[in-house]
Amino acid sequence: MEPLLVAVVVTALFFDYTNGFHDAANAVATSISTRAVPPNVALAAAAILNVAGALVSTHVAATLAKGIVDPDSITLPVILGGLVGAIFWNLLTWWWALPSSSSHCLIGGVAGAVIATAGPDHVLWSGILYKVLIPTMLAPLVGFAVGIALMVAILWLFQKSHPGPLMRRFRIAQLASASVMAFSHGSNDAQKTMGVITLALFAGGAIPALEVPLWVKLSSAVVIGLGTYAGGRRIIRTLGMRLVKLTPAHGFAAETAASSVLLTTAYLGFPISTTHVITTSVMGVGATQRLSAVKWGLSVDIFAAWLFTLPAAGLVGALCAKLSVALFQ
Repeated sequence: MEPLLVAVVVTALFFDYTNGFHDAANAVATSISTRAVPPNVALAAAAILNVAGALVSTHVAATLAKGIVDPDSITLPVILGGLVGAIFWNLLTWWWALPSSSSHCLIGGVAGAVIATAGPDHVLWSGILYKVLIPTMLAPLVGFAVGIALMVAILWLFQKSHPGPLMRRFRIAQLASASVMAFSHGSNDAQKTMGVITLALFAGGAIPALEVPLWVKLSSAVVIGLGTYAGGRRIIRTLGMRLVKLTPAHGFAAETAASSVLLTTAYLGFPISTTHVITTSVMGVGATQRLSAVKWGLSVDIFAAWLFTLPAAGLVGALCAKLSVALFQ
């Protein structure tokens, strides 16, 4: 491979790594905050399950490779600029300890890079609308609603149970729900990097068609697992401890609600944000205690970060793409 293509692939894998440690909280924050699993054990298990989840399909990768921008408008400098934009916003929101969307960082960065270099006509706006924006708006609402419904069902089913033994049982149950959550995170997020690397390989002439090579699947899966094990502890504290005070029952309900939504959308090929879904699921289960149990002031900050993620990553991606094209073309 030519040096620029190698640089793009390495940069994409670095984004994949930041995705892992930025979004580690999605898989482990609730089980750590309820003391169901020690932090190091939770992160190690999540890393392994992220890798397994990343290898189950390539539906989301296909959406990123074919459904967001016109593949013919993609050049290696454009992808490099888009990736830098995604990494910038990912690291900035990690520094702010806000659980924002790595998926939207990547989509925004690549779309912004294409707009700046090829024009808005080369962005597949219908694909962004139907495969990104609409699922992104609906999935958190579904996560919130499913979280409430599942928590209400748990409260009704176990209303006569003694709290002490019940919480111990739910700590054990969280081992299963946290495992499924980590698996679903891998099945959704690692595939986005696979899609971008596949675009880069196609643009660089290294592959004849937009099909994800095996080595891309394996490397993306392993790198996101390593990033998850590194653990974004700043965001783990926000999601697992600052947003809502969780019991093991709440943690189980939030993880189960979020993972069910994520596995469904991954199967359908929608690259939605695991962060959005687990965060709103946590809010939903917390709201069943009382509305004031959710730190709504913090929620506003989180929602603001979500709102600005696509345009902010897009703007940085556009600027970096312009610079990259000037340097390498």
